[in-house]
Amino acid sequence: MVASYGYAVKEAKVPLVPFKFERREPRDLDVVIEITHCGVCHSDIHQVRNEWGNSMFPMVPGHEIVGKVVRVGSKVSKFKVGDLAAVGCLVDSCRTCVNCKDGLEQYCQGGMIGTYNSFERDGKTPTYGGYSNNIVVDEAFTLKVPQNLDVARVAPLLCAGITTYSPMRHWGVTKGQKVGVVGLGGLGHMGVKFARAFGAHVVCFTTSPQKKADALRLGAHEVVLSKNADEMQQHVGSFDFILDTVSAPHDLNAMLGLLKRDGTLCLVGIPDKDPSIAAFNLVFGRRSLAGSLIGGLPETQEMLDFCSKHEIMSDIELIPIQQINEAYERMLKSDVKYRFVIDMSTLKPV
Repeated sequence: MVASYGYAVKEAKVPLVPFKFERREPRDLDVVIEITHCGVCHSDIHQVRNEWGNSMFPMVPGHEIVGKVVRVGSKVSKFKVGDLAAVGCLVDSCRTCVNCKDGLEQYCQGGMIGTYNSFERDGKTPTYGGYSNNIVVDEAFTLKVPQNLDVARVAPLLCAGITTYSPMRHWGVTKGQKVGVVGLGGLGHMGVKFARAFGAHVVCFTTSPQKKADALRLGAHEVVLSKNADEMQQHVGSFDFILDTVSAPHDLNAMLGLLKRDGTLCLVGIPDKDPSIAAFNLVFGRRSLAGSLIGGLPETQEMLDFCSKHEIMSDIELIPIQQINEAYERMLKSDVKYRFVIDMSTLKPV
C-alpha cells in the first residue's frame, strides 16, 4: 500500500482536518503522482456538505490535480518518472460501453469512477482526491501537462477548463458566431477565454456591474447586466450559442429568448432547483436547451494542448492547505478571482 496524507471531512458539515490513509499498491499500468497543486471546485463544497445526498465519508476532496510522476508500473508506456501529469474528475470507467469506446468516459453507461467520493471498479475500494500528497491512477486516466504552462494555473483546467471547452467544441463554436457566457466565476471566466480563442464574438452576462471590467480583460467583447431589461432586449434573437455556468436558480427563459433560430443554450451549472421552461421559447425558433458534463480523456488532453498553443490558463489565488476551510467560505461569497488552487507543498505529514 502507498502511505498517504491530506485533508478530509469525516462527516457532513464539519471543517476539513488533517487525515492519514492508504492508497492501493500500484498495478502494472498505474502511475504514482506526487501532487504539487490541486484546484478547489465548488462541487467540493457540495460533496463535503452532502448537499447532493450521495457523499461518502471520510472524504478527501479534489479533482483538479497536477503533479510529478514519482513511480510507474512495469507496463506503463505513457509516462516516465519526473514527468508532469494531471488527473481530472474521473479515474476509471467500464471501458467497454459505447460511450467509453467513443472516448466519452464521463458518460460511461456502467458509471464513471470519480476521483473521490466513489468506489473503484472492485466496488469496495474508496477513491480519495487531490487534497493530499499523492495519488495512484491508471495511466489511461492520466493526462500530460504542457511544459509551457504554469502548473498552478493548469490545475483548474482539469474541471473548470474542460467543462467549458467540451460543449463549445461539441456545438461547434467558431469564428464569426455570437456566443454568450452566463456568469463570471470559476467556470465562466474560462468560458470567456475559450470562446474568444475560438474566434467568436463574446458577450458575458453578469448580475454584478463591478465585474464588467474584468470580463472585458478576460476576452469578452461586450458585457450585459442580465437584470437590466433594456440591455437584454438589445440582444434578443441574436446568439448562436449561450453557455450558462450559473449554479444558482435563475430565469432560463430570458436566455432562451436571446437565441437565434436553431441556437442552443447549454447548461454546465446545476442549480439546486429545477428550472421552469416555457415551451414557446423552444418551439418558436427551433431552439435547444442542452447540458454538458466535463469531457472524456481524449478531449481533455486536446483541451490542454489547445491551452498550450493559445497560452490559456485559469486566473487563480494560490493558498496553503491550512486555509481551505476559509477558502470554502469565501467561495460561497464569490470572493475569489477566479479559482482557488492549493499549494500542496504546504501540506505536512500527519
